[in-house]
Amino acid sequence: MTKTANSQQPTANSQQPTANSQQPTANSQQPTANSQQPTANIIHLLKAELPSLFDKQGAFNFNKFQQLIQESGTDFSQEGYGLSWLGKSYARALAYDKETSLLSPNTGHNQQNQHSQNLLIRGDNLAVLKHLKNAYRKQVKMIYIDPPYNTGSDGFVYNDSRKYTPEQISALTGESLEDAKRIDSFISSNASTHSAWLTFMYPRLKVARELLRDDGVIFISIDDNEAAQLKLLCDEVFGEGNFIAELIWSLGTGTQAGHFVRAHETIFVYSRDKNSVPNFAGGNGIIEHSALKKISIKNPESHFKFPAGTRWDAPDDYELKASWGGAEQMILVDGIMKARDGKLLHDVVLGAGYAQKNQMKNWFSGKETFDSKGQKVLNFYFNRNGILRYEKERSVINPATVLNNIASTKNGSDEINTLFGSKLFSFPKPSDLIKFLIHIATSGNDLILDFFAGSGTTAHAVMQQNAEDAENGQPGNRQYICVQIDEPTDAKSEARKAGYDTIYQITRARIEKAAAKIRNDYPDFDGDLGFQEYFIADLPEHFDSNYENAVEGDLIAKALQLSEQDCRNLLCTWAVHDGMPLTEQPQAVDLCAYTAWQYADNLYLLNQEFGAEQLAAFLRRLDDVQDDFSISRIIALGHQFNSASLLELSEAVAQYAPKKGHRLSLHIRHGVED
Repeated sequence: MTKTANSQQPTANSQQPTANSQQPTANSQQPTANSQQPTANIIHLLKAELPSLFDKQGAFNFNKFQQLIQESGTDFSQEGYGLSWLGKSYARALAYDKETSLLSPNTGHNQQNQHSQNLLIRGDNLAVLKHLKNAYRKQVKMIYIDPPYNTGSDGFVYNDSRKYTPEQISALTGESLEDAKRIDSFISSNASTHSAWLTFMYPRLKVARELLRDDGVIFISIDDNEAAQLKLLCDEVFGEGNFIAELIWSLGTGTQAGHFVRAHETIFVYSRDKNSVPNFAGGNGIIEHSALKKISIKNPESHFKFPAGTRWDAPDDYELKASWGGAEQMILVDGIMKARDGKLLHDVVLGAGYAQKNQMKNWFSGKETFDSKGQKVLNFYFNRNGILRYEKERSVINPATVLNNIASTKNGSDEINTLFGSKLFSFPKPSDLIKFLIHIATSGNDLILDFFAGSGTTAHAVMQQNAEDAENGQPGNRQYICVQIDEPTDAKSEARKAGYDTIYQITRARIEKAAAKIRNDYPDFDGDLGFQEYFIADLPEHFDSNYENAVEGDLIAKALQLSEQDCRNLLCTWAVHDGMPLTEQPQAVDLCAYTAWQYADNLYLLNQEFGAEQLAAFLRRLDDVQDDFSISRIIALGHQFNSASLLELSEAVAQYAPKKGHRLSLHIRHGVED
């Protein structure tokens, strides 16, 4: 399906952060081979999880690693097949490159929606994902994205303002200068090639994977233009073993495409850990099934004692002897197999190739029992002919990989027309499609992410599914995080005529209109229909200069003037970097007319004028056993402290003897993440 630039697809210019926020400076952003290589993150993980593989000097012992792998029974692959493209090393580096933008809260809106757990974020999705990766690591149950298809007419070009010189690219990636120049060439030329698209997608998927729960799944819509490349890319990012399915979604209509009418799109489904993903939810009713298998070498005969009173659908005094059942044979080992009042009259031991023996043990002992798919076992019983069967609740489904009759592109357009009164968006996904995915893959309080939010279909689908679940007496408390770049609408489009200058404005308006419709359609629904709003913002001027050399002799940067909004942005960014969810609101702490900010047990000092008086007030509160004020970590903006104040604060923290059982540490920051 061809998409226009006004659809859900970002243009190269709009999908990238601004030059001011991302342009590296000679002092602060200069990459080095040692500091920027993604392998540094791998080493960090290995040290954290497998410290025995490193000697006291920190050197990695490969022989120990190889021995560990061999002892685990894991085979080494000799496979030489993989995906490679010009710009891959650069894309990999971007996934680990430090983020230098800020997150900015819409304070007024968020105060009115302070209890909402939904998030709408405007900005470059790579920047947003990097901001979220600490606070939301392994928190997302489902990701759905509808990225640019690179059709040639969807407006996608690669134009990343995180620009480096060829020399910097070479240092960053380890590529030769010649190859670095080639990478720089397609970056600078706004390319829409396969290489450009892969370079664009790789870091976004790489960071997004870190947000997925172990049992989480990602659904990615695509068409034929990049389907083959996307499959290989996902194999690399998520692992071939975590591929779940390739879904074919029937569009309900089609467009002429040479010899055929193209009437479908593809949805790739991957997981973080396939072994942790449960069967999909959504079934209902009762299932009856045989509890036996044919006796064989792989399924040998075993014995089980059935108590008197076990259900048996046979007439009174019906009796079986020796063996019965044909291929699913049952053998009388001990006792009398006789029926009375629809039940087994005596205890009996039967031999068979039991398919559910563990479940039988649990159920007959009175325990709540579930089969391998997580469906509740209701009963084990003998049918009229004495064959063991079982009943279970159908709580899971195994949907077909061809999605027929699950909405259409026309349904998506009709939804937009109904909400807005006109066609403002080309080829929006229908909410019923996303609802289907939400319904099978999530439940309860699960978190759902869409970082190509487009017209806001995913947010609409989450709210709608929650309302429908609540009406049916089921938990409906899923939350969403939606991210959309501030992409301009076409100057001649219906959207522009209607006053929507950017795609983000449509996203926001769609969510608000959908929420209003749901309130009207489900008046008893009291679930979350609001959202908190955040934006990607530039760093304050002079903020990320080389702080150590900013002022000779005194460590206060006089040129740095932070506005109230700058402080809010920095506080929000630091807090989420330190693991606080964006929906968590900071608490103001008054320290002798100085305002500090508390998130959990973190205290942030962002303003100037923190001196001896404020320090004394802080320590008094910390020592007051009647005060529930509890802090274990101080994070201070180094720019705002002179050397004397920093020294006094550092000494106080080092000498502090806690009276409430909490140790105290001090962290001085000069940038976004340091």
